[in-house]
Amino acid sequence: MKPEIHPKYHQIDVHCACGESWKTGSTRKELRVEICSKCHPFFTGKQKLVDSAGRIDRFQQRYAKGPKGKAAAK
Repeated sequence: MKPEIHPKYHQIDVHCACGESWKTGSTRKELRVEICSKCHPFFTGKQKLVDSAGRIDRFQQRYAKGPKGKAAAK
């Protein structure tokens, strides 16, 4: 490999908006992220569905088992 064509690899601190920080390797000097595994809703179990257009309700009604759903009418 040719010398001095690759970027320098550093040990850096990564900082999340929630206050969490950890060390990793990167070619950048500093990393700041908005969301991490400590505050992401999928990993914390605090995920909530935001249904402003009623799409979830329409989907559940369309594919519901019973007399209300179209699948049962066929």
